[in-house]
Amino acid sequence: MRQAAVAARRSATYLICAPVFFSRPQYGILTGVDIFSSFTPNRKDSTVAVSKLDALFNPKSVAVVGASTRPGTVGNDLLLNLVRDKYVGKIYPVNPKAEELYGLKVYPTLDAIPDSVDVAVLILPARAVLGVVGEAKAKGIKGLICISAGFKESGHEGAEREQELTKLVREAGIPLIGPNCLGVISPALNFNATFAAKTALKGNLGFISQSGAFCTSVLDYAEARKIGFSKFVSFGNKADIKESDLLEYLADDPETKAIAMYLEDIGDAGRFVEVASKTFWEKGKPILCIKSGRSAEGAKAVSSHTGSLAGSDAEYDAILKQSGVQRVDTISELFDLAALYTTQPMPKGNRLAIITNAGGPGIMATDAAIAAGLTIAPLVDATKAKLQPPVLPEAAALNNPVDVIGDARSDRYQAAVDAVMGDPNVDLGVVVLTPQSMTDTDKIGETLPAIIEKHGKPVVAAFMGIKEVAEGVDNLVQKGVPNYAFPEDAVKSLAAAVRLVEMRAVAKREYVEYKDVDAAKAGKIIADYLGKDTERYLTQAECRALFECYKLPLLKSGIAKSADEAAKIVSDIGGKVVMKVMSADVKHKFDDGGVLLNIEGADNAKKGYDTIYANIGKNVPGAKIDSILIEQMALEGEEVIVGCSRGGLGPLMMFGLGGTFVELIKDVQFRLAPMWRVTAEEMVRSIKAFQKLDGFRGTPKRDVDTVIDVILRMSAMVVNHPEVAEFDINPLIVHAVGKGASVADSRIMLRRV
Repeated sequence: MRQAAVAARRSATYLICAPVFFSRPQYGILTGVDIFSSFTPNRKDSTVAVSKLDALFNPKSVAVVGASTRPGTVGNDLLLNLVRDKYVGKIYPVNPKAEELYGLKVYPTLDAIPDSVDVAVLILPARAVLGVVGEAKAKGIKGLICISAGFKESGHEGAEREQELTKLVREAGIPLIGPNCLGVISPALNFNATFAAKTALKGNLGFISQSGAFCTSVLDYAEARKIGFSKFVSFGNKADIKESDLLEYLADDPETKAIAMYLEDIGDAGRFVEVASKTFWEKGKPILCIKSGRSAEGAKAVSSHTGSLAGSDAEYDAILKQSGVQRVDTISELFDLAALYTTQPMPKGNRLAIITNAGGPGIMATDAAIAAGLTIAPLVDATKAKLQPPVLPEAAALNNPVDVIGDARSDRYQAAVDAVMGDPNVDLGVVVLTPQSMTDTDKIGETLPAIIEKHGKPVVAAFMGIKEVAEGVDNLVQKGVPNYAFPEDAVKSLAAAVRLVEMRAVAKREYVEYKDVDAAKAGKIIADYLGKDTERYLTQAECRALFECYKLPLLKSGIAKSADEAAKIVSDIGGKVVMKVMSADVKHKFDDGGVLLNIEGADNAKKGYDTIYANIGKNVPGAKIDSILIEQMALEGEEVIVGCSRGGLGPLMMFGLGGTFVELIKDVQFRLAPMWRVTAEEMVRSIKAFQKLDGFRGTPKRDVDTVIDVILRMSAMVVNHPEVAEFDINPLIVHAVGKGASVADSRIMLRRV
């Protein structure tokens, strides 16, 4: 199943969302939601009306087409799951060679079923699936779940078959999950339309996965942790229903409090950002995601710094961050957070209280809290007074962490948790327990949830052990208090919840309109540069015309094609200048002697012109030199890089420290264009070396607002002009606050679309 999903990913067609803006000459200020009405007007890769999906998750009846009489087959196991789990609706097995299965009458075809049917599950050879779509339409089927493999994961013929399947179901107006998937579980109805070995417990977590094999592991793990689901979906090749469609459905599902995903790719980045953003910021539902494919092998080699630093994982990381999705690395981490988000209120601050019966684990929790950015809450005197003997013994520690000491029983834990969680300085809490001979763990687990709920603050437990604490943990979890094996895991989960709340509070989610840009003129310049070529590299001098259309901060300059022209330009600009070779063949101008700094006066300009030609002739033999760019020397400042590489998901903007060592230091951030202003701000502030722009050790604070403006203007440019395949502005020299910035070097790769 996993191999099939990976194959499907490799053959997937990506839709780039940006081109829908190309007819728009300006970048509009819209809310972070409204902008997406322009993002996906022609959703060929999607989409299904949310209301149409309801039949797939709340069916009153289901037909199993391909129900088998042979135990151990998919067609038999799936039918058995529906019967054994006591699905509340009607079940109609379909098999022309059988009459009865598990006490159910079997029908030869869909047409032969006398009653209406909401959903049909298809477990047939791939070639036979296409013919059933017409029968399903005639029967009035409202949804299809195609378990069958043999589609695009199987090669060229299968891919063509899948394209035909997509066409047929969309013409029929029947939403389809799959093919090549595990199926669907709706625990509230005991609807287990999968061939998994077990079903999902009832709960409030919506789960969607591109991998069926991953789903079976998740079901087993979630059962062990007693985590329940509202909806559980394996969507396989996503020939019709995509991850964004399922996300949109779960956003409005009243049974779903949080959503978890396993993804291998995203078919339409623009729609995903639209739906996920609405789900998180408007609907208030946390979204967790495991996205496979972090390895560097996924990165492609391209000519720009941005392209060489970007890769498939950087694209996805940017999309998830912009969408309000919390990315996790492991199943354990995913369910650590899901357990918290589906059972506890969100924190109103980061002040943590720790209640423990052992000093060592209390210290571990404290260290983990500080490392995760939480604050150890200072308890008020009134709280400490409540904990004085005889409530806690003389040996107890009344400061945070509160140590109720090793012989604590349930009464002591109850009193401590009640007093501490009622403290006005406390926002969230963790209760740590190590099992001693006198510890009534079962009763502690039974009594704490009511006290925790009373205070309306998120509290988790770390009952450390396995067998000795099992009953107490069961009591906690059944009453909605998550338990973690170790204090560090508990604290990390609480810290993640704090970050989630902070992210949700982000304001100014708007797209900036630049009325001073001339996108029409820029489009003509691009067309003229490309001519009949497939692609064209633009030197810094050639970039200027485009940058002028987008009002970037450019330095005075001129183009010299002779030593005499160089002398005149230097005299006209006045003061010190930099001279740079303009050549598509010279990738590293400075290293190859193609850059001269602090040139002043006509005579030095002539000498500099000849020196550059000599250096390039020696260091890059055969290089074609177009001209020499002469540009005024910029004011002192910090060098940063702004770039873009257009990957399969759209234009990926990059920002980081600039200069010649950008690929070595790799202190960069990526975000997908277009972006909100607040996204650009967060992008700039997220690099590790941001302090260098913010007045580190008495150095001047830099004009960060201008940097953000440049990022947003270039974001507008790449969105408006799909021919801009890559660009680097490196360096953009950022001057002191109020003095702006200067484009000191740049390059653009144009590519016909």
